[in-house]
Amino acid sequence: MTVEIRHNWSLSEIEALLSLPLVDLLWQAQQVHREANPGYRVQLASLLSVRTGGCEEDCAYCPQSMHNSSDVSGRPELELQVAAVLERAEAAKQAGAQRFCMGWAWREIRAGAPFEAMLEMVKGVRKLGLEACVTAGMLNADQAHRLAEAGLTSYNHNLDTSPEHYGEIITTRTYQERLDTLQLVRQAGINLCCGGIIGMGETFRDRASLLQVLASLNPHPESVPINGLVAVEGTPLEHQQPYENLDLLRMVATARILMPHSRVRLSAGREQLSQEAQILCLLAGADSIFYGDTLLTTSNPKVETDRALLAAAGVQPFIVA
Repeated sequence: MTVEIRHNWSLSEIEALLSLPLVDLLWQAQQVHREANPGYRVQLASLLSVRTGGCEEDCAYCPQSMHNSSDVSGRPELELQVAAVLERAEAAKQAGAQRFCMGWAWREIRAGAPFEAMLEMVKGVRKLGLEACVTAGMLNADQAHRLAEAGLTSYNHNLDTSPEHYGEIITTRTYQERLDTLQLVRQAGINLCCGGIIGMGETFRDRASLLQVLASLNPHPESVPINGLVAVEGTPLEHQQPYENLDLLRMVATARILMPHSRVRLSAGREQLSQEAQILCLLAGADSIFYGDTLLTTSNPKVETDRALLAAAGVQPFIVA
């Protein structure tokens, strides 16, 4: 088949894909995946929380928000400890990770010593031969360009959900501000890592709408994390009804069809999936996973478990030189 790159998917087209019989959806996604991403290798990405908790945003799902009783601020911080962060990056590399992602629980990047340390961390991660990704909230054009000069591979800034459902999840930052941040990152020549979360009380149409926004970005985000809500005690969504695992699978498969060359990354919530469900996600087009025991503040499958998963699926990770 010939893979078609489009940025004009209609909401009805995406809803039709999401609602296909599952075997048909998986077959279509698998065809696109094998054509667009020959070799069938999976990128392993490690994620470290450099600055944890105390965030000014009121994201309903997040245990790092100062608005939620779950706020995890008070943990030892690494935001000025460049050497300690690079030690963690080296350990991630030795464990097989190809990308090292660093997170700061900020509404926006803070100027001064913390930002200068961030730049040194990015430079150090790149010197190790790893891709470097940062997530730290909003930024300005000068900060984006300085991150690009430091060698940053990718900047993560998720849309979280659809424009229609967004106000139910966060009120301290607008959807347009998120899109503006993505534009600044793109203008600086940095790759985009941008996805969303399911299981936050959104409708079927909301999921299609989120995918429509992502697929409308031109070019498509180089990485698209697909997250399932981890309902953390002390957050407004702690009692949210769990999503169906097959719904996450449908999101992965549809994202692969809409954005053929993007890395579709299985992210938060993966620990709730059985090995069989994760293999189905790999079959459907997921070609990256977060690798390591924690994701910022929530747990993740252990390294040994993930090695067994990849072996069972018969897929190989990208090799770091």
